[in-house]
Amino acid sequence: MTYPAGVLLAAAFDPYLDGRRELTVLFRPDDRTSLSSYTWTRNHLILVTITDVRTRLHVLTPDASGWRRQPMAGGAEFDDTRIVDTDPDNDDSYLISSDGFLQPATLGLGTVGGEVAILKRESAFFDADGMAVRQFFAVSADGTRVPYFVVGAASAGPTILTGYGGFEVTMTPDYSGVIGRGWLARGGTYAVANIRGGGEYGPGWHRAAQRENRIKAFEDFAAVAADLVSRGITTPERLGIEGGSNGGLLMGVMLTRYPTLFGAVVAMVPLLDMRRYTKLLAGASWIAEYGDPDDEADWAYLRDFSPYHNVRPGRPYPPALFITSTRDDRVHPGHARKMAALLRRHGYDVSYYENVEGGHGAAADNAQAATNWALTLEFFWRKLNPATQW
Repeated sequence: MTYPAGVLLAAAFDPYLDGRRELTVLFRPDDRTSLSSYTWTRNHLILVTITDVRTRLHVLTPDASGWRRQPMAGGAEFDDTRIVDTDPDNDDSYLISSDGFLQPATLGLGTVGGEVAILKRESAFFDADGMAVRQFFAVSADGTRVPYFVVGAASAGPTILTGYGGFEVTMTPDYSGVIGRGWLARGGTYAVANIRGGGEYGPGWHRAAQRENRIKAFEDFAAVAADLVSRGITTPERLGIEGGSNGGLLMGVMLTRYPTLFGAVVAMVPLLDMRRYTKLLAGASWIAEYGDPDDEADWAYLRDFSPYHNVRPGRPYPPALFITSTRDDRVHPGHARKMAALLRRHGYDVSYYENVEGGHGAAADNAQAATNWALTLEFFWRKLNPATQW
């Protein structure tokens, strides 16, 4: 018998060693739900699942008749909840952590079937009164429903949209004092797009945007941007987009392929030259994700979206900021350098910042990280508020 990717199976230990392969399906993914993690306590198995990018907890208990399944209390509706640790050799206790866009990280201690005691809560770095988290679904070019979160006040204003869409990375809600204090508290809106290429709906969501299907991730992000505008949350002139690494590739594609959807673009440690990426640093290890540009069949589709190879004169490109690091050991800073130089050669509005330290994070300490975010948020605030006098 075969099982789809993302299924969780269980077997009795001794019969399995004796050669009896009787497997029980404990979790099977569907179009809306994937498995995030599973953890044993002494007598129970705790599953953390994601349904439409909302975490849900379940307790499974083996007994003589099979497995009993019950829901388990977690965080608030849009909080990201995780089981941090258990002590399966001794009892059914567990450490649980949750946080959300407006909720600082909270650590609790609970026992299966009992209450959770709060052990520690992270300090709040901004006043979230009057702010809310909402979730919407955009419809991509091929009809796929793409979820995204919107955080901030109900009124329309300058908005930052971020995304990643690669390597099965799931973009779940998380608390950011930087975004909260530097953007939301200032009156801005923040949005997160859960596009294909990530892990929000399991392995299939990732595979749907690999290699020759990469364009699906870009179409998803463009659909979210258009949906933000159609709902009256923002306007193209007041919509900025931000992403790093593979998300920087996403930003480069948005800049060159969908320039009229946005008012400003920030790409951090971006991947931009898809012709030579395999020759630079860790690039060759990503062939399974993107394809091999030395293979003519692969280059045919890579060439179609490679940002560096799709810069054209006389296009309505929005202002762009590239941030990178001389010491990046994954995405070579040459990607950002040559892209900025090419755009400037054509007379476009381009800003560039290269930190000499920091590796792929572009910052070696909190002070440098603060500088990068200050540059990013101030760039957005000025470009997305053109009537403001400076």
